Amino acid sequence: MTIEQPIISIQEATKIYGGGFLSTSNPIVALDRFSLDIFESQAKIITIAGESGSGKTTLANLVLGFIPASSGKIVYKGVDVSTMTRAQRRTYRKEVQAIFQDPYEVYNPFFRVSHIFSMIVRHFNLAKNRNDARALIEDALNVVGLRGSEILEKYPHQLSGGQRQRVMVARAYMLRPRLIVADEPVSAVDASLRAMILDIMLKLRDQHHISFLYITHDLSTAYQISDVMYVLFQGTTVERGSTGMIIENPRHPYVQQLIDSIPVPDPKVKWHTHISLPAEEVMRMKSSTGCRFYQRCTQHMDLCTRSFPPYTRIKDGHEVACYLYQPIAEPQQAG
Repeated sequence: MTIEQPIISIQEATKIYGGGFLSTSNPIVALDRFSLDIFESQAKIITIAGESGSGKTTLANLVLGFIPASSGKIVYKGVDVSTMTRAQRRTYRKEVQAIFQDPYEVYNPFFRVSHIFSMIVRHFNLAKNRNDARALIEDALNVVGLRGSEILEKYPHQLSGGQRQRVMVARAYMLRPRLIVADEPVSAVDASLRAMILDIMLKLRDQHHISFLYITHDLSTAYQISDVMYVLFQGTTVERGSTGMIIENPRHPYVQQLIDSIPVPDPKVKWHTHISLPAEEVMRMKSSTGCRFYQRCTQHMDLCTRSFPPYTRIKDGHEVACYLYQPIAEPQQAG
């Protein structure tokens, strides 16, 4: 029996900022030993969730090759991304695409929307002639519910926020990627457009077998569309597994607080928005040990400060990094 190899394997990826030879600041760990395997035959939407500063965007930037890892590695089809040849990196950039929170920031305002697509067609040699290129572009736009006659001759500022975001999705889809890194793709649009973009993501997963790394702080949208969830806190993975299991039965105290913070759709229930947090950046230092949620946890123990908790399996596909779930060793009887 042949064991399938992951198309992308993130292995103990760590990113540390500061603390260099000439730096006077302490090193800060933005992402700490993150691991994840993505398989081509099992297209999934994988949510990376957490509050601001948890390391979500750092992970996205590492996967997209925008920044190098301090340690660990990202392997694509058996090749370390950091050691790829120019040809291998070109293929990687074609097959691993991105959707950003605000596409207006990545569009050149001096070029029409058609330029966004034609540039991709030329750069990756996607079509033999102009007619083939136009057919390819129209097909990509149709997937996201747009028509070339309506938007291609417009400038980015003439499009609505929802149209700009769908153009970004169409541009990524046109390359037929194996993975799309979606960094907060629906946070800047209204509810109706949010639902439309989420539906497009599901369609790309189910009909075109494209996996997503869905970066978000919005657990409600993650619950709607994602298969697997990794919850980050200050760069560490505190809980991982099936999205349904985590949302419906969170185990880590931090994840429980995240779920409890979602407002109830009942005007009679007051939503307490004032949160007082202790100073905790010391827990992100390179030299720190233990659980980084210690100072905010109501159930912490002395053991939590000594070493990072090992992952405990709750059920198949559901693991939590918390000493509360570690089996208690039975005392040995005297001989």
